[in-house]
Amino acid sequence: MNRRDALSRVGLLMGATVIGSEFFLSGCKNTDKKGGSELSKDDIAFLDEVGETIIPTTSTPGAKSVGIGAFMNMMVKDCYTDENQKIFTEGIGKLDEASKKKNSKSFLDSTPEQRTALLNDLDAEQKAYYKSKKKEDPEHYFKLMKQLTLLGYFTSETGATKTLRYIETPGHYDGNLPYKKGDKAWATS
Repeated sequence: MNRRDALSRVGLLMGATVIGSEFFLSGCKNTDKKGGSELSKDDIAFLDEVGETIIPTTSTPGAKSVGIGAFMNMMVKDCYTDENQKIFTEGIGKLDEASKKKNSKSFLDSTPEQRTALLNDLDAEQKAYYKSKKKEDPEHYFKLMKQLTLLGYFTSETGATKTLRYIETPGHYDGNLPYKKGDKAWATS
């Protein structure tokens, strides 16, 4: 079995349909290139704020603390097709325009509550888009941003060890560990 097959099977077993399924099932699609264009420092800072709105700092660190903007930049540049790179980078402007339309100010100038309300609207919009999306239709920019935020955060050391329950060296597999309502999900088992 090659690495791609192994990753596909592990991804399917672990529920990759929720977070980054396309990445797990197809790997980097941009492997024939040396990477796409870099996002600007301002764009990366903007994506840090988008990520922090999706996964805010609470009793655990938020997405901004793991450098989610830089992670998104790397993934888009190295793994996305030219078409999805364009959708993603244009999506940064579309998200800011949506904020100006809804809140009469840019996303970065909006309050945390306004940012959350806007991203909730965009999430509902992308869900409705995918209900009628045909295979040849392009991806929705907000879905790409949200997937990368979740993938980057929960595969980071902080997400895996401070947000999820984690055992550094688990020993043997025990599929019947006790769980109480409100416990964190497991990063390892």
